[in-house]
Amino acid sequence: MTIYKTDQIRNVVLLSHGGAGKTSLCEAMLYNSGAIKRMGRVDDGNTVSDYDPEEIRRKISLQLSLVPYEWNETKVNVIDVPGYTDFVGEMLSGIQVANAALVLVDAVAGVEVGTELVWGYADRRQLPRLVFINKMDRENADFEQALASLREQFDANFVPLQLPIGKQMDFRGVVDLVTMKAYLGEEGKKADIPAELRDRAEEARVQLVEAAAETDDALIEKYLEGGELSPQEIIGGLQQSVREGMMIPVLCGSALKNIGVQLLMQALVDFVPSPKATGMVTATNPATGKEETLGADAAGPLAALVFKTLADPYVGRLNFFRVYSGTLASDSRVYNVSRGKEERIGQLYMMRGREQTPVAQVVAGDIGAVTKLAETRTGDTLADKGHPLVLSTISYPYPLYEVAVSPKTQADSAKLGSALTRLCEEDPTLRWRQEPSTRQVILAGMGETHVSIGVRRLEEKFGVKVTTSIPKVPYRETVTRSASGHYRHKKQTGGAGQFAEVHMEIKPLPRGAGFEYDTSRVFGGAISSSFFPSIEKGIKSVLERGVLAGYPIQDVRCEVYDGKEHPVDSKDIAFQIAGREVFKKVFMEAGPVLLEPIMKMTITVPEEFMGDVLGDLNTRRARVLGMEQRKGKSVVTAQAPLAEIQRYGTDLRSMTQGRGVYEIEFSHYEIVPSHIAEEIIAAAKREKESG
Repeated sequence: MTIYKTDQIRNVVLLSHGGAGKTSLCEAMLYNSGAIKRMGRVDDGNTVSDYDPEEIRRKISLQLSLVPYEWNETKVNVIDVPGYTDFVGEMLSGIQVANAALVLVDAVAGVEVGTELVWGYADRRQLPRLVFINKMDRENADFEQALASLREQFDANFVPLQLPIGKQMDFRGVVDLVTMKAYLGEEGKKADIPAELRDRAEEARVQLVEAAAETDDALIEKYLEGGELSPQEIIGGLQQSVREGMMIPVLCGSALKNIGVQLLMQALVDFVPSPKATGMVTATNPATGKEETLGADAAGPLAALVFKTLADPYVGRLNFFRVYSGTLASDSRVYNVSRGKEERIGQLYMMRGREQTPVAQVVAGDIGAVTKLAETRTGDTLADKGHPLVLSTISYPYPLYEVAVSPKTQADSAKLGSALTRLCEEDPTLRWRQEPSTRQVILAGMGETHVSIGVRRLEEKFGVKVTTSIPKVPYRETVTRSASGHYRHKKQTGGAGQFAEVHMEIKPLPRGAGFEYDTSRVFGGAISSSFFPSIEKGIKSVLERGVLAGYPIQDVRCEVYDGKEHPVDSKDIAFQIAGREVFKKVFMEAGPVLLEPIMKMTITVPEEFMGDVLGDLNTRRARVLGMEQRKGKSVVTAQAPLAEIQRYGTDLRSMTQGRGVYEIEFSHYEIVPSHIAEEIIAAAKREKESG
């Protein structure tokens, strides 16, 4: 592929509700540009962007895919991201490196749940947008109805660039309102506008011309004086309007039948701003602590953001990056500023689906890939060592769904940790950890489908088989009042015996304070200072395993205030045992309680479902902290015990017809109500007896 200049590059992310036809649109674009000889089909499993075995099996996109093509001396980097909300991490990665978004809307369904979500993510990045109403050839397809749903749902100025010719099965082309010509069939054959559409086209063109003229004083003066604007003047005016978010062009067609796609491809060239035109980005120089403003200049200091990592069990890591400033060349050295490590760059590639095309360099504004970097991960910045820069990284949401994973065999157990690490490198919204309080390995993601696909990939890609279960809640144990007591450990076996006596007071600490150990109250040599660490070691052995129900103990202060020792029989092990036993004894007298993790929730639902959601939260021991309205949606902020919301996503979708979304994050620990704590303690005892 030709090396294009920065102003000849367009980076556009495809966004939609799942099933709106993004992958099929990519096929049509590649076919029209000559990059492929034949259009693949999702149902046949032979598309360029959906090449992962799991994508082919499920017939949906599961990961970000790059699909660049060349059109009219311009390189368009199309970033195809999943539409299914479980894979929001891939979507956010694509949005981060795009200069504009192309939002697909189903001509039958109009704006759907996923459309609302992706629109919100694009709003956060303030991306310019175009809309393509797809599937115009389907039964019940309605351009005007889909356009009306956009205007009803979003606060934006939607201006049609095209009108459809024919309806549903008779859909055969589009009217281009800029050139006032009809374009028919897959070839886009130019023709006159059909007579029955002439009046409607003239009316729609007035709105288009007004939107173009508003951005330029000279154009609006010419328009108000009755002058006719040329297609070039209209496009020039619309470019600025789109870039500033003042209007959103609406196009239509059928990706599967390749009708209207060529005009869409030209619209992306015309209206998606180049990296040079989108303005400056800010980077931090860690050497000076100051921020620097970078333009998309190929001759500027190097700054490249890694936005996706693929972990191949045979090839190694494949890192996707976008160069924001400077030029990255093959066979060079770069500095990973995020990790403080130097990396050797081998061969650079241009990616198209799974196809890798070697390139000599990647200039500012362009997107490329590189293999076998030792330290580099998603979110890292690559720069020159002499001029270190850190770009703002991608912010991924907190996982919503967790499973406990257990290896099926001993061989799987040995490989589990490294396989999970490589799996999560590919997808930063997948995270894993070892939960010490429950002694479980936890895999967390954005939903049931997301995690189940991760588990399947563990087996198919990394050869590790696991079973899954609902995780145990990571409770904690603590005390609510002060108590004191003593314990004497005495053991005589005929030879050297064991003797230690420890007097201890336990006090509660504020939540989150951890553990404190103090021996300052011991005086007069009652216990030699050399035995103080032994007592602490005995206490800590109980802290890990707990006393009430086997959960870790926190927020306690242990004060040793007296004791006795024997000149011959006192030794390290004796004071360890005495420390352990006195702690357990006094702990049970200090008002022991269980603590449970409390999560902060932000739930966004359409207003009509507000009552159902609030009623459901009441059954989950939740506390509603606040409610507000945002753009026709109700937003509820609440706190709820983790034990009550482990599978909340499924219930929320059921209550809201799939239109509710939520985010969670850990807040704090609170005391478990006594009647629930009794059940947890009883279950722990039964498990211990059976185990």
